[in-house]
Amino acid sequence: MVFGIMASNHDVKKLLRELDVTNSLISQLAPEEDVVIHEFATLCLAHMAVEYTTKVQIFEQGGLEPLIRLLGSPDPDVKKNSVECIYLLVQDFQSRAAVRALNVIPPLLELLKSEYPVIQLLALKTLEVISKDRETRIILGENKGLDCLLKILETNEFSDLHVEALAVLGNCLEDVHTLQLIQQTGGLKKLLSFVGVSAVPDIQKNAAKAITKAAYDSENRKILNEEEVEKCLINLLEIDNDGIKVAASQAISAMCENLASKRAFGLQGIPQLVQLLSSDNDEVKEAAVTALANLTAASPSNASAVAEAEGIEPLVNTLNAQRDGAVANAATVLTNLAMQEPFRINIQSRGVMSALAEPLRSTNSQVQSKAAFAVAAFGCDADARTELRNAGGLQPLVELLHSKNEEVRRNVCWAVMVCASDELTAVELCRLGALDILEEINISTRCKNNFSEAALQKLLDNNLSQKYSQMGYLSPSNIITDGFYDYGQIKRGVKFLSLEELSMQELTDRRAIIFINAKPQEDVLAVEEKAQDSSYEQTILSPSISRKSSREKAGSMVSPMEEKQELSGQRSSLSKSSTREKGLRKGKGKKEEEKMKEVTQIISKVQDEKNLENSHWLPPPDFILLDYINDASKAILPLTTTREQVVALAQFVADKMGGPIERDKLHDFSWELHISEIEFELKCNVVPIGKVKKGTFYHRALLFKVIADRIGIGCSLVRGEYNRAWNEVKLVDDSPQGIAGLLLPPQEYIVDLMFEPGFLMKQGSAEADQYKHI
Repeated sequence: MVFGIMASNHDVKKLLRELDVTNSLISQLAPEEDVVIHEFATLCLAHMAVEYTTKVQIFEQGGLEPLIRLLGSPDPDVKKNSVECIYLLVQDFQSRAAVRALNVIPPLLELLKSEYPVIQLLALKTLEVISKDRETRIILGENKGLDCLLKILETNEFSDLHVEALAVLGNCLEDVHTLQLIQQTGGLKKLLSFVGVSAVPDIQKNAAKAITKAAYDSENRKILNEEEVEKCLINLLEIDNDGIKVAASQAISAMCENLASKRAFGLQGIPQLVQLLSSDNDEVKEAAVTALANLTAASPSNASAVAEAEGIEPLVNTLNAQRDGAVANAATVLTNLAMQEPFRINIQSRGVMSALAEPLRSTNSQVQSKAAFAVAAFGCDADARTELRNAGGLQPLVELLHSKNEEVRRNVCWAVMVCASDELTAVELCRLGALDILEEINISTRCKNNFSEAALQKLLDNNLSQKYSQMGYLSPSNIITDGFYDYGQIKRGVKFLSLEELSMQELTDRRAIIFINAKPQEDVLAVEEKAQDSSYEQTILSPSISRKSSREKAGSMVSPMEEKQELSGQRSSLSKSSTREKGLRKGKGKKEEEKMKEVTQIISKVQDEKNLENSHWLPPPDFILLDYINDASKAILPLTTTREQVVALAQFVADKMGGPIERDKLHDFSWELHISEIEFELKCNVVPIGKVKKGTFYHRALLFKVIADRIGIGCSLVRGEYNRAWNEVKLVDDSPQGIAGLLLPPQEYIVDLMFEPGFLMKQGSAEADQYKHI
């Protein structure tokens, strides 16, 4: 008796454990012992069973069997102490299996009929723990335990036991057979109606949890749908209790696997879930957005319902939530909505790409994967790609290519492939190292995937300067546009510099960089300036200006914005001082008071400096190349056949690049000296192709490709060794005589631009091989 009372003290429990009294206490549970001894021995064991080591000792020393036997004791205190000790013991899975073998279910169900609520409560708590095992649930059903539980729920006097009874019933509902049995007896309908009328939050929350457990099985979902469980869950969303809202949202997520339920929730539940996205409780927000993610998966109608419920704005805001699950599922819902173009445009207008930049920096792989997938969904719009680029989202996207998670890596490759659809973004991705990482990924048989290969190809196709430098090949579909430059063959691991960086370098003896820029200049004033200043091209190319400062360099380039300003009477200038003079001229022209003149000057000066700081570097225009293209278009396009056009273009290119050269006098063709003179004249390594008047293989082949792309002749550009390069064209030969209408397959030819301009050599022939090699 003394031990039983004192064992509630922590120090006494510790001392009893050191004395190893559990065996002695278990021996006092023998049937022949007095009821009082049973009472205090079980009380002492119940106090000590709180500690894990004592639980193990009781289990190993065979204490479960006498404890279960004492559940049938006539003394209520013995029953209470015994069931409490068993409840503590079954927290361990070994004890759960043991009590099942010792047939603990019948005595526990008998305790539910006890007149003492504390005994009933402990019995229900014990049943809740052990009914987590399927075998125990089967035994519970065989002993009509479900009837006992439903009777408790139907009895108002047992309202204090309803929460625990629901928890046990929730475990039982996981089994299809049990749910069918409850449905057949009308118990499921009673259960749902009971949840609807109950005002106890814990009861409603446990009911929703029970539905969630049951809904993990497809057959159970069908049964629950037949009983219209959706109405019950939607009503629970309206209750002002965060715990109930979370449980109901989780149940909706589970029920969404049933298509009929998904449709039902789409008609009624989505507005309530959207409202929960604005909750201050992060757990509620996460549960709601998870339900929306499941509801909108492969369901355009539900996605439309989310948009109609004005859910787009809160979803974008949820991308900044604290919980990873909320962020990942918000990205998923937005991706589901993006499958419909009107919604995608709406979402993008709300700054979704800027909001996705932060989730891309997350350390959670699920968030990383879903955010990258969302980038892939929205990146098909040019404005979205610009927004992501400006928000700094490309840097974390590229870094995620290093991810060890296969799903993350695949989705990021997909996002990179989509974002590389325009040249600006592709160039920026390459600058950040995406190209090198993708090459490493594609080398690995374990890491590479279809998206990584497609992303690499897309990056190169939209960054042709780097593609030609690395691969030495441009296909007919690779159209050379303004801004392209031939950097020369680059070795693996060497940084590929931008044209701006190359233009800022000191003049060196390295190979000249040939660049293309045939943008037409519609500004008359710009043309006049060129005529007045014969050193115009030298000025805009000279690094002596561009190296002074980024502002002066920006001011020296003619941008579209500056052209518009010039047309309105404001002439652009090459230095900051002349820009200020422009502001002064404007101020004087307004004939205002002296004070207003000073204010105007200051505002103009600040604005001009700001514009110069924000302006982007632009390559200077190549007017000579523009003339080449115009002349070639007029002379070549009227020709009737592609063969005639190819020959004419070859002769045109050769004529502009120094004419035909005799094969045995090739070494006397001093093109290197000519290029060096141009570099010295421009004081820069970057040379516009129009300035080249004596060009060798690679100059002529590049010019041929540039003009051919502009006038619609399909051709490829191939780099060889020792400054060799050539163009390949596919032409259809004439039908053999006597066979009219026969269409032969196209033959590939190498175009001679050096020795006999216009001569077409069949691919693989001796003369073609001789042309390509020294």
